[in-house]
This record gives sequence, C-alpha cells and structure tokens, in this order.
Amino acid sequence: MGKLTIYNVDDDSYSKVEEPDPSVSYTYADYLQWKFEERMELFRGKIFLLSAPNRKHQLVSANLTAMTVNFLKGKNCHAYPAPFDVRLPVKNRKKDNEVTTVVQPDLCVICDETKLDDRGCCGAPDLAVEILSPGNSYKEVRLKHELYEEAGVKEYWLVYPGEESVAVFLLNENNKYGGAAIYAASDKIASTAVQGLSINVRELFSN
Repeated sequence: MGKLTIYNVDDDSYSKVEEPDPSVSYTYADYLQWKFEERMELFRGKIFLLSAPNRKHQLVSANLTAMTVNFLKGKNCHAYPAPFDVRLPVKNRKKDNEVTTVVQPDLCVICDETKLDDRGCCGAPDLAVEILSPGNSYKEVRLKHELYEEAGVKEYWLVYPGEESVAVFLLNENNKYGGAAIYAASDKIASTAVQGLSINVRELFSN
C-alpha cells in the first residue's frame, strides 16, 4: 500500500507516514483514530484504500442516489450515498474494538432505524450498491460479495458502468447469495428488499 497521507491536527498540515502494520488486525476503534487523507475501508481487520472514482462512476452514483432518495420520501427507509460508514459486526459483536469490517457502499438503504447512529450504520443495510471503477473490480466482486453475504445484506447490486449493466444478488433461505440476475439497458430492476423501489437501467446510465 506504500505510504499514506496523515493530517496533523496540531499544526494543520499533512505528512507522509508509513502504512499501518499489515500483519496487525485492526478494528473500528483503530479506524476512528486515523486521520488519513485517503479514503479507506476495513475488511476483516485489513486496510483497503478506495480508488478515486471516474466521471461515469459519479454520473451513475448521482442518478441512482437521486432516484432512490426521491422514491423514499415519506417512507421509513433511508438512503445514504458514500462516504457513509457501515460497520458490519459478526456474531453480534458490535463494540468498537470488536468490529473489524467497515465499508462505504456507493449507496445503501437502511429500513431499520435502530441500526443508525451519528457515525453511520451498525448492521447490515437492506440494500447495498457498489459501482465499479478502474482498479477496484476484484475487491468489489470477491471481497465485498463475501462480506455482504456474511453480514446478511438482503440485496446487493453490482453496477458495471462500462457495460451499462447491473448484477443483482439476493440472500436466499440459507443466507447465501444465489446466482446474479443481470439487468441491461431495456430492463427495470424491482428491488426485493426495498418494496416498491424500481430503477430503469437506461436512466441509470443516462447523462
């Protein structure tokens, strides 16, 4: 990972520091102490830097956020675009020094308000959406698929801006994601986890 840029609160400056020890498993308590310039996530105690999104990523993110927020007005569910910390406890271990996974989905929808606090969300969102950018496809496709499945995220969308398609994974009765349903430009995605939410794929990628 190389060196990271850390903000020095005392003299309002930035400096390069060595990366945190890769042999150590970090927790959310550690995460809260870091003041790095780079955005990062914590996957099972290991640090992963977030790559800078490109223009199309941001276009899709803006379209999806606008459509989802507009649909949820007056409803009990809440949509949060990145950056927004989602802690994913394992086996109900929710203390700061027990949580080892903190992610920032491009968009998440939470319908259980007890999971929300001033720092973000603690627990599985009902819907999590990741939009691929160059350089992060392995992380999104493999690691986050596993993390969201393990945490019990009911519905996971993986958006491919280059192909203008969306893969949708649903948690089955065995708490596993089955095969992805693929949606292309002429399709509409009807969310299972967020009742009534319907997204026109063509509009998702339109300027």
